[in-house]
Amino acid sequence: QKQLVESGGGLVQPGGSLRLSCTASGFSLDSSAIGWFRQAPGKEREGVSCISGADNMTYYSASVSGRFTMSRDASKNTVSLQMNSLKPEDTGVYYCAHAYLFYSGGYAYPPSLQPDDYETWGQGTQVTVSS
Repeated sequence: QKQLVESGGGLVQPGGSLRLSCTASGFSLDSSAIGWFRQAPGKEREGVSCISGADNMTYYSASVSGRFTMSRDASKNTVSLQMNSLKPEDTGVYYCAHAYLFYSGGYAYPPSLQPDDYETWGQGTQVTVSS
């Protein structure tokens, strides 16, 4: 069965770093899109970053671009999110999720940061950025 499990959340000071991991089971990352999303209290869930299993290209929201880096370890079926220069606004529950890649003309489209495009979700891990 398809499953995603996040880990690595915690409390960090502003300007600090944190590394989240998402381990997938029941499917291969090679044929998937994996996205990271977050939800702050009272806020809607927003896309943070995503990676394409077709070419390992990564994409980021404007709010995290230049600070966060997504990567994949295909041998372990694991995706990571390295978060640097963290801000209090980064606080929230972080989720990883799976989506199917969309192909057209023999090529995979870049995955989206729209939560509704993702079918399978992890349970989430809390990230708190505070002094």
